[in-house]
Formats: sequence, structure tokens, C-alpha cells
Amino acid sequence: MINENTAKKGREYLSALSGTVRLVVFTQEDECMYCEHNRELAQDVAALSDLITLEVYDFMKEKDIADKYGIDKIPAIAVVSEYEDHGMRFYGIPSGYEFTSLLEAIRIVSTQDHGLSPETVKKLEEIDRDVHIQVFVTPTCPYCPRSVVLAHKLTLASDHIRADMVEAMEFPHLANKYSVMGVPRSVFNEKDFIEGAIPEPHYVDKIMEIVKRG
Repeated sequence: MINENTAKKGREYLSALSGTVRLVVFTQEDECMYCEHNRELAQDVAALSDLITLEVYDFMKEKDIADKYGIDKIPAIAVVSEYEDHGMRFYGIPSGYEFTSLLEAIRIVSTQDHGLSPETVKKLEEIDRDVHIQVFVTPTCPYCPRSVVLAHKLTLASDHIRADMVEAMEFPHLANKYSVMGVPRSVFNEKDFIEGAIPEPHYVDKIMEIVKRG
């Protein structure tokens, strides 16, 4: 799925890894149009570092494992550490510009370094209820990775936050449900949203507004 030039850059980027990362892939290749390509991409990425392991499960035949990870659609990749799951998910193939989002999620989980500002971390400590973020993207959107990476960083900083990248063209029913007319579009707890790749402080303020409103 990835050429040698991309693989070389990927290996260089992932050379900073310090802890083991598991790519947990869910597939059903006889029924799912994009699942085979998603698995192949995950395999290629896992081959870039000895600190990345790959697990592949059938979405239907191994439903108990899918339920354990909260996987409700495929293709899907959960990026987890050896011992902890922070709730970073990719639904749809993280190709095009989103390939960098996958590499960054791996780096974040491996190093346990979210890089968020102290102000953001302090605000996140106030969260006392669950927040589910779905970031709708397309592979050709150069601004989308900024929102995906930020959402995934937030999952590391708060146990109450989980975040999904959702490829809009692979899940048109969801894009229609959440009125996705442009990307990136971040949907919070099914009803609130932000359009565009906005700065970290404004993104976090939106989350705090949702939490305080209840």
C-alpha cells in the first residue's frame, strides 16, 4: 500500500518511538469494500518499526473483541499501547493526508507525550463526563489531519475523551446523518460540531462548553 519513499519517511518519523504500540484492525473482507486495503496499510505500517505490533480480527466472527474495543463499523483501526487503550480510532482507510494522522497517533501512544499546552491540560482536568469526538475527513483534505491529531491528543490527556477519525466517503450514511458538507467537521456527543481546523484553545473551549452544559 505504501511505496518505498513513503516507507523511508515513515521509518524516520517512527524512529522516535519508545514504547510498544498495537494496531488492532477489524475487518470482514468478503463483505467490506475497503477492509482489505485497510488491513494491508496497517500491515505496511507495522513493518516500519519493531515497536509496532499488528492484530487482525474478523468484525463478525470475533464480535466479542470488537465490542471490547467499542468498534461498531469497519474498516477500523484501534491504536493502543501495550497496556492501555486511550480511545484513538480510525474508521476508514487513513490514506492520503490522513496517513500522517496514523503515524502521529502511533507516536503519541508510544511516547505518551500529547504535547498539549498546560492551559489545555488544566481545563481538561475539569471534565467529569464522557465526550465522544468524531472527526470527519477525506484523504485529499490537507487541513483534516490537524483536527484528527488534536482530537487524538485529547484522548491521551483525558480519560473521559475518545476520538475517531471517520472517512466521510466510506461512511456516507454517517456523513449524511451529521450533515457533513465540508471537512474537517468535528462532531461532539452526536449533536454539537465544529467546522474547520481551528486552534487548540478554541477547540477545547467548545468541549468545555459542551461539558458544562451537560
